[in-house]
Amino acid sequence: MTVRVRIAPSPTGNLHIGTARTAVFNWLFARHHGGTFILRIEDTDQARSRPEYTQSIKEGLSWLGLHWDEGPYFQSERLDLYQQAVKTLLDKGYAYRCYTTEEELNQLRESQKARGLAPRYDNRHRNLTPEQEKAFEAEGRKPVIRFKIDDDREIVWKDHIRGILTWQGSDLGGDMVIARASSRQDLGKPLYNLAVVVDDMDMNISHVIRGEDHIANTAKQILLYEAFEGNIPEFAHTPLILNEQGQKLSKRDNVTAISDFYKMGFVPEAMTNYMALLGWTPPDSTQELFTLEEATKTFTIDRVSKSAAKFDWPKLDWINSQYIHNMPADRLLEMLVPFWQQAGYEVHLDQDRNWLEQVTALIAPSLTRLTDAVEQTEVFFQQTVELNEDAISQLQQEGVAPIIEAVYEQLKQQPKLSEDQAQQLVKDLTKQHNVKKGLVMRSLRAALTGKMKGHDLMQLWLLLNQKGLDQFRLENALNTIKS
Repeated sequence: MTVRVRIAPSPTGNLHIGTARTAVFNWLFARHHGGTFILRIEDTDQARSRPEYTQSIKEGLSWLGLHWDEGPYFQSERLDLYQQAVKTLLDKGYAYRCYTTEEELNQLRESQKARGLAPRYDNRHRNLTPEQEKAFEAEGRKPVIRFKIDDDREIVWKDHIRGILTWQGSDLGGDMVIARASSRQDLGKPLYNLAVVVDDMDMNISHVIRGEDHIANTAKQILLYEAFEGNIPEFAHTPLILNEQGQKLSKRDNVTAISDFYKMGFVPEAMTNYMALLGWTPPDSTQELFTLEEATKTFTIDRVSKSAAKFDWPKLDWINSQYIHNMPADRLLEMLVPFWQQAGYEVHLDQDRNWLEQVTALIAPSLTRLTDAVEQTEVFFQQTVELNEDAISQLQQEGVAPIIEAVYEQLKQQPKLSEDQAQQLVKDLTKQHNVKKGLVMRSLRAALTGKMKGHDLMQLWLLLNQKGLDQFRLENALNTIKS
């Protein structure tokens, strides 16, 4: 079998992490089998669809590295195909026009609720005569087109994740609306279940991998495949993603869109790695770090769990940190630049690339998210720094002022230092002033960074020295001591 799978988001919102996780599974499945990964934009809901959301979907998938082989196809450009499908169902007697009003449907639901029954359509207009249809239209009623569902029908399929699944026709809510029309002559605007089936048949989709919230839709869609005498794809329904409280991950959790994760400083490799683990277990269950390409070699859909996956922020942070720590400095630098620029730092890649790569290499081991770099590099993008209380206390200690003064005077005579020269300068100061090296280093840190904790002092000092920033900091420290 030639594997052809699709990801089919609706452009009514930004790319959601649940959709992105489904895209990861589809992409891995296609690549593992040498198949085709298709992007389809399900934009038949024109009232809610937005071009910016389509752009978000494409940008999000591209950022994650989930490049599609075909598409994007847009349902809004395929309406003729759906209307022909509706006509086919009407001509075969599998569908009919229903004129039940919204008020009548509400009355039906209330009646069923009062009797403790599940809401379902009672198929009251299944066998209308042409005269009855004309009478309803004369009243100004606009029809929907419903597909007939036999209550006695049993729908059975083998799900690649959940095994054998069985649904009764009587549990599907009555005859299904597949299109909304404006008149008897109108074939209507297609709804989800119809458009999906027509598209999947037309695109020769072999496997439908999607969330478990579509299981009921699958039962309905199988009936449509049969009515069209089309090939029924194989199905796999992935588990939901839950938040820490065990509820379905939603906008209430403050972050669900892939663009949010980018803004929070996560790198794409970490996101795809983590999303693959949200429901799938590699053959080596101890393996937690792998690229998309590595995962394609071992990914099989039968290793996807049917149990819900709980979103684990600490684990995502850890995975993200591992990718950052192992990333080449030049690539990490490119990823940090937008965050620095957003923070208002002046970053000149064309002039300072070598220096910026050194800064990046210094901070990389301590980063968990890219956003951490903003605070950790603030010291490199300021002329002077504000001294915190601990730094001021350090500088006010007895014997510190002469040390800072000596370093400042030395830099005025020799502005540029090598690592050996800086080390020798510290050694000379300890002898000349008869103090311990720790006092010199702590005092330099206080003067150069305004804080008492941070990155390796010698590397930090040398980076500041390349820009001449160390002299400004030492002069500011001396002024603070004097005041």
